[in-house]
Amino acid sequence: MMKKQNYSNRSERIASKVQTLVAEILRDKFNEDVLLSGVSLVGAVAHGGLQFVKLFYYSRNENIGDVQKRLDDVNKMIRYELATRMNQKYVPDIRFEYDDTLEKATKIDSILKGLDVNK
Repeated sequence: MMKKQNYSNRSERIASKVQTLVAEILRDKFNEDVLLSGVSLVGAVAHGGLQFVKLFYYSRNENIGDVQKRLDDVNKMIRYELATRMNQKYVPDIRFEYDDTLEKATKIDSILKGLDVNK
C-alpha cells in the first residue's frame, strides 16, 4: 500500500511565510525609503510549483507606477535577504502586484450611495 502524499496547503504556508518575511524586510531595510515605507503586503499566492510567489501590495503613495518600479528595482536585494531568513533549500522568486481592491470597493460604494432606493 502506497503512502498518501500530503500536499494539502504547503503552497499556502510558503506564500504566507514569504509574505511575512518580505513585510519584515521592507520594514527593517527600507523604512527610510519614501516610496516603500508606505507599502503594505495584503496577500500572497504561490505559483509554478512554488517557483515564485506573487505578493499583493497596497500603497498610500498615489503614484503606483513609481512604487512598482521601485519594488522591481529592489527585488533582488529583497530576495537575497529573504534567502538569509528562510529556513529552506529553495527560495522562490517574488513578484509584486498592486492590489486595487480598496479603490474598487470605494467606487462601488459611491455608486450604491448614488442610487435612489425609494424608486
